[in-house]
Amino acid sequence: MSDLFANLLMGFSVVMTPINLGLCLIGVLVGTLIGVLPGIGPVATIAMLLPITFGLPPVGALIMLAGIYYGAQYGGSTTSILINIPGESSSVVTTLDGFQMAKQGRAGPALAIAAIGSFFAGCVSTVLVAALGAPLTSIALLFGPAEYFSLMVLGLVFAVVLAKGSIPKAIAMILMGLLLSMVGSDLETGAARMSFDIPELSDGIGFVNVAMGVFGFAEILRNLEQPEQRSIVQAKVTGLMPTRDDLIVAAPAIGRGTVLGSILGILPGGGAVIAAFAAYTFEKRMAKDPSRFGRGAIEGVAAPESANNAAAQTSFIPLLTLGIPPNAVMALMVGAMTIHGIVPGPQVMTKQPELFWGMIASMWIGNLMLVIINLPLVGIWVRLLRVPYRHLFPAILIFCCIGVYSINNSPFDVVITGCFALFGYWLAKHDFEPAPMLLGFVLGPLMEENLRRAMLIARGDATVFATRPLSAGLLVVAFGLLIIAVLPMIRKRREEVFIE
Repeated sequence: MSDLFANLLMGFSVVMTPINLGLCLIGVLVGTLIGVLPGIGPVATIAMLLPITFGLPPVGALIMLAGIYYGAQYGGSTTSILINIPGESSSVVTTLDGFQMAKQGRAGPALAIAAIGSFFAGCVSTVLVAALGAPLTSIALLFGPAEYFSLMVLGLVFAVVLAKGSIPKAIAMILMGLLLSMVGSDLETGAARMSFDIPELSDGIGFVNVAMGVFGFAEILRNLEQPEQRSIVQAKVTGLMPTRDDLIVAAPAIGRGTVLGSILGILPGGGAVIAAFAAYTFEKRMAKDPSRFGRGAIEGVAAPESANNAAAQTSFIPLLTLGIPPNAVMALMVGAMTIHGIVPGPQVMTKQPELFWGMIASMWIGNLMLVIINLPLVGIWVRLLRVPYRHLFPAILIFCCIGVYSINNSPFDVVITGCFALFGYWLAKHDFEPAPMLLGFVLGPLMEENLRRAMLIARGDATVFATRPLSAGLLVVAFGLLIIAVLPMIRKRREEVFIE
């Protein structure tokens, strides 16, 4: 326990420098802004801002990117409540009761309870990240190449089980991501693979190009084809403080949402979206009168908003301790670490403790900043929401193209991103979930490297994955999960949950 406090003190000393505090503030402000503006989520924004992080110190860059992620969870609730459009995918559920509260003249309490729930969940989940960091890192240090390979297989299976849509489509997306990750030079021999004699592909496809195309540009294409309808609550947002009764009703929902979100955030593929849905469904089941939900029940705002923020922060646990990204945003964080020459995994905590504990301390400060800046700025966010969408798209596209071009100063990168945009649009039209593909793309090179190392150590004996107890256990869990998910009864229930 004394070690934990000493490490946290070191973390706060890292964050309390003017540059890191400034970058934390920029991160949470940008995160709130992209959460408020529907159509550009944290994945596209972080992908867009990755080139900027080249010139920043590694700790500051990661603090800023983390702030964007959990800041977006806060911002998404503002649009969900005020205009019935989720600014961020994890805020979809908040629209159900949040907008109804706003129509009843209770937009203030709805926004306040969303901020309070998010702040509480953020603080609790940060404690969890700090507490689980050291034990998980010491376990991860026992892993060899075979165990790492099996752990990544389990991670990808989780991504399949927890992805919305059909399981065969999710598996196809994982395999597509793994296939794309193999483009470029062979890890051992340096021979070109699937580069089709195109010199620009000899180093492989940049993950920024894939992420920006599939999540950023494709999202813009999808939004452009939808008619713009915004029923902004015209009444002035007043009475921000919730009543005593509101707090009594919402407090248990915030607690339950925090617990659910903290657990689901750690699971690969789940993250903030599933946490919000699960918390809302759970509250509805727990309620004495479920018919209140969808008509302005304050628990319907408190639970999902707490859950998505808790999940956003606990998703850093597998990234920082095991080096495995549990969702698309964390996959981009792997990219940001790689840019700065940091290898994600257990070595981060032992070799760069100031980075690990600095990021954890920054989450507390970031959450406090979000509460302080969010509620007083509601008026500004409402004015921003009145900007027509057709004026936002050209600016977003230009910034995205500049970001992609500036990584390698290559027009080819912009063309590749455009191709992935069309591919991402096609995927959305045919109900394919793109997040598993990005996870497969990021984990592909790591899986290949660990597979080869394990086979080299075992002198070509493939049974090494089954004879090592930990590796065998992880593979058994992975295949068990896949078989359970394919069972007709479970599959039907799973589809019902996602439709709900």
